Amino acid sequence: MDLRIFTEPQQGATYDTLLTVAKATEDLGFDAFFRSDHYLRMGAVDGLPGPTDAWITLAGLARETKRIRLGTLMTAGTFRLPGVLAIQVAQVDQMSGGRVELGLGAGWFEEEHKAYGIPFPKEKIGRLEEQLAIVTGLWATETGKTFDFHGKFYDLTDSPALPKPAQAKVPVLIGGHGATRTPRLAGQYADEFNMPFASLEDTARQFGRVRAAAEAAGRAADALTYSNALVACVGKDDAEVARRAAVIGREVEELKANGLAGSPAEVVEKIGRYAEVGAQRIYLQILDLDDLDHLELISAQVQSQLT
Repeated sequence: MDLRIFTEPQQGATYDTLLTVAKATEDLGFDAFFRSDHYLRMGAVDGLPGPTDAWITLAGLARETKRIRLGTLMTAGTFRLPGVLAIQVAQVDQMSGGRVELGLGAGWFEEEHKAYGIPFPKEKIGRLEEQLAIVTGLWATETGKTFDFHGKFYDLTDSPALPKPAQAKVPVLIGGHGATRTPRLAGQYADEFNMPFASLEDTARQFGRVRAAAEAAGRAADALTYSNALVACVGKDDAEVARRAAVIGREVEELKANGLAGSPAEVVEKIGRYAEVGAQRIYLQILDLDDLDHLELISAQVQSQLT
């Protein structure tokens, strides 16, 4: 079971804070550092000092880390044109020596689009499908040949399809709860399917849909990695769990029901139940980015039991 650190910088984090967490992620033996792609805070936080851009952040981290994978859960398809995104991701992959992964979603948070003047189209899934075809098509085009795409939303003619990523294949992540189109897109395009903030029952149901969709697309169901994203709140005792829950404005029992909360033993047991329904990787949503002791505890007493 891979454990990855997943951050939500729109809630309030500087690049320096993210760098500190990424270096701790690497030093403590976690597999990867991922971040959300949002420009507006959510809930009762001030979000200060303001948002950081996902791919600018990852470009910086690419040069200041050595081992960990780097990526997004999920890049909002509404934020970037697919041709530009293919260039950005390929460049960051080169800067990292081939450690980048692209999580790509349709975009959903209308308020942040209004706040920063970003168009929020009604038809997002159709756009996402074309974006996936374009990004992966550009990367797969042989050097010296050109790429064309003529769709409903995007039109590319005689693209040199450059630059190329360092990796032969940048892993593409698709995720979500949608019952029909999400599994179909994952089955066709994804190297990994991520089920965010879901129960064991909903996870098992959605993994089953994605496996069936992959087979319908002519792929082996096991060609994909299956993962979950879950909030983490771990403490060496009840008092420490309660303190960490209070800092992020959550209740302990709610976190235990909907995330990975409690003692290391409780969290290991819960992760085991996700593994039983097919999860191979867990993204630990860390909401208090100043609490590096939290990461150290998870590394020493949770990750160590899973490896």
